Amino acid sequence: MNPNNHTEVNIGIDTSQSQLDIYIRPTGEYFSVENNPKGAKEAASRLRSYQPTRVLIEATGRLEMHFVCAAHKARLPVVVCNAGQVRQFARASGRLAKTDKLDAQDIAHFGEALHPALTELQPERLRQISDLITVRRQCLDISTMQKNRLLRMPRSVQKPIQRILNAVRKEIERIDRQLDKLVEAIPQWRNQRDLLMSVKGVGKVVAYTLMSELPELGQLNRKEIAALAGVAPMNRDSGSYRGKRRVSGGRGKVRTALYVSMLSAIQYNPKIKSMYERLVAAGKPKKVAIVACMRKQLVILNTMMRNGTYWDEKLA
Repeated sequence: MNPNNHTEVNIGIDTSQSQLDIYIRPTGEYFSVENNPKGAKEAASRLRSYQPTRVLIEATGRLEMHFVCAAHKARLPVVVCNAGQVRQFARASGRLAKTDKLDAQDIAHFGEALHPALTELQPERLRQISDLITVRRQCLDISTMQKNRLLRMPRSVQKPIQRILNAVRKEIERIDRQLDKLVEAIPQWRNQRDLLMSVKGVGKVVAYTLMSELPELGQLNRKEIAALAGVAPMNRDSGSYRGKRRVSGGRGKVRTALYVSMLSAIQYNPKIKSMYERLVAAGKPKKVAIVACMRKQLVILNTMMRNGTYWDEKLA
């Protein structure tokens, strides 16, 4: 229970794919639960007894959803906060070390020091955005499949395939309109989208894909985020043998979105364009140069999301 009715109780929650790390300030209590509907419900029920002033959780676009929904049902005062602002606050407070528990402490301290306003949002909207992005991705898969069939099948059956393509295209357009409307209504998502799109070569499709498929963006260091997306070169060495470095694994949807983005960025983004031209001039194969630029762009986006800053060509 709240030991002092005149003392604010701020609860910080650090979110990961597998668990929620929860720190209560000022009591110093700490515990973890699994990041799934059952764990989120358990946490929300347990936190009600503290009569918190605010319960703060960082906006990732997806990982916080189980808890936000559970907290909404439990009538907890929730703040979905900007991860970049929390990081800046932690650094300003002299925090250099980083663990899940320390991150939860920083989030709680951020709430106590800055008194951010409660987040007024319906978690059903957040879930709807996530579901729409998934359906949009599935529509794109169907479109790609039908386009491949169009190239292989005889002319006699191309009309029905074309009708399917037209129907899928119209459905994607409808989904995009729904996504725009929903994202505009939620400040956290709108800010993330606008921040990502401030980079030349990153359109809505790429931004929505990163928000959906790479919620860790801004939470990891440059090596970790590159490996997670599958754009980090991996060693292929054995004894005295030194094999070619290759990218492998990672999240295919993210890598595809970055590749599509890069086709535009190497033409219109001065920083990426100069890097690409320099690598090609040095004799690197074009595909290798593109992957290197994809990694560079991802690292830039990761830093922007972590710091909550928009694209600045002078600082990139």
